[in-house]
Amino acid sequence: MTLPVTNQEIQAFYVARVLEDGDRLFVGANLHVPRAGALYAHMTHAPNMKLSVGMVTTNLLNADLLEPTKFSTDYRVSRWAESIVIHNDIFERPQHCSDVFFVGGMQIDRFGNTNLIGIRDATGTLAVRGPGSLGTTTMAHYAKRYYIYAPTHSRSVFVERCDYISTFGHGEGGDHRARLRLNQFNEGPRQVITPLGVLDFETPDHRMRLTHVHPGVSVDEVIANTAFVLALADSIDVTATPSAAELSMMRERVDVEGTLRR
Repeated sequence: MTLPVTNQEIQAFYVARVLEDGDRLFVGANLHVPRAGALYAHMTHAPNMKLSVGMVTTNLLNADLLEPTKFSTDYRVSRWAESIVIHNDIFERPQHCSDVFFVGGMQIDRFGNTNLIGIRDATGTLAVRGPGSLGTTTMAHYAKRYYIYAPTHSRSVFVERCDYISTFGHGEGGDHRARLRLNQFNEGPRQVITPLGVLDFETPDHRMRLTHVHPGVSVDEVIANTAFVLALADSIDVTATPSAAELSMMRERVDVEGTLRR
């Protein structure tokens, strides 16, 4: 019996749908939803996608089994290598490295700024230290398009204003990004993908707007779990669910350990 589709699987299939044939992108070792979405897209409608899995650039179309990796330095992926990524080159020629990028955040604000630096306490002192920007500042600037991925959708993550900004989205809104001449490679975050739904910035002031809710999620639930006032699309869709055949392929070839079902 096929288990019902999970929320994380629905997110992964949505990620797959925004990716295009020929895209170049990095697949993080522990970003399970974007990783699964990218690999599924590659197996189906994007056979010419060029993936950097850890420090290896490759095409995985004919790989029998896509084993999950725990670290970007996992040596096992080298058996698929068409080339090895020299880490310094990523930052010396970032515009040649990735067409698509996914950014996370301990905090995400209404204009798509993200924070991986840390959280302040009531006195304004750094109380919780994050992992740091991890290259997101650079890659989100140079990628042709980038998306924000949030594994948690809560008021502590979706905040009115980030305590620190590691990746600049639309700053204070409006033309702030353009005034800083940050639109050379992209126009800021395309969408935010969360366990509750999908949001974009297609508003006059580039404020976050709800466009999709996942099956079983209400608009009121998204609003209640967001600490700022969301814009709402005229028509809010329910995110599409995969067919039985699509789900079987995801589970048998991509998510072989069942990470998205936990």
